[in-house]
Amino acid sequence: MSPEDGPSVDEAIAAREIRLNYSTALPWTLESIDLDRIEVARVRHDEDLFFLLCSSSFVESGSDLYTQNLIDHFADDEELQGWLSQHWQHEELQHGRALAAYVRKVWPEFDWDKGFQAFWNEYGAVCTAEQLEPDRGLELAARCVVETGTASLYRALNEITDEPVLKLLTNHIKGDEVRHYKHFYQHYRLYREREGFGRYKVFRAILRRVNEIKSEDSDIALRHVFNQCYPQHLGNEAEFRRISNRAQGLLRRHIPAGMTVKMLLKPLDLPPRLQGALEKPLAKITEKLFLH
Repeated sequence: MSPEDGPSVDEAIAAREIRLNYSTALPWTLESIDLDRIEVARVRHDEDLFFLLCSSSFVESGSDLYTQNLIDHFADDEELQGWLSQHWQHEELQHGRALAAYVRKVWPEFDWDKGFQAFWNEYGAVCTAEQLEPDRGLELAARCVVETGTASLYRALNEITDEPVLKLLTNHIKGDEVRHYKHFYQHYRLYREREGFGRYKVFRAILRRVNEIKSEDSDIALRHVFNQCYPQHLGNEAEFRRISNRAQGLLRRHIPAGMTVKMLLKPLDLPPRLQGALEKPLAKITEKLFLH
């Protein structure tokens, strides 16, 4: 398509959906969560849940770092930059604040600030612009992977717990992450129309980002929760793996495999019959893609 032909139908639809989503007000605030109603006895004993919640709070609380990387990456896309800085970043940071507040309420003996500072010192060194896909459209496909992972994480956490306040909180965050996925996907469609990259490149970008999520974000966060909780085992890799694998195992048992696979495959825009044939076998290995 030449520039004088104007936007395609798909591009026009995607742009309209972006404008509608961009104007949507934030659906919830931290102030709307009554932390005093937490039924502490339901969760206080669950160290695996503590590790999952605290590590998630670390990653979410560092979102201003990777938001700035994305804003710089999309330097001349004012609409996407505006959404990233005015909406996405604030919602991600709110996730971090809410999860941290929950952790502090249930496990007040844990020094969250000290643990987060140690996490930040390491994570800040590896969360760089060099991690982003050089092609901006492919980076948007990769962002869909990240949002798939977080949406699946919070849905799993929502199923794990029966504590009412945590159930409400994880449902709110999961809803945000699904909405973020849709926004990145809509922008991805625009860039796919403009840049014309094929499925193979998209698949490679998706696979790279899945491997990065496994090897860096969650591992670094869990390690710093472990270091803060068990200073006597600092540097003991076997003990760290024992505890982190136990927490990851809890998550694995509740991961929504079907939803995760559908979201991962969507940027590939596969023919319906092929996607249907792939969904069931891929659902069986989804937990191995996202979790150790």
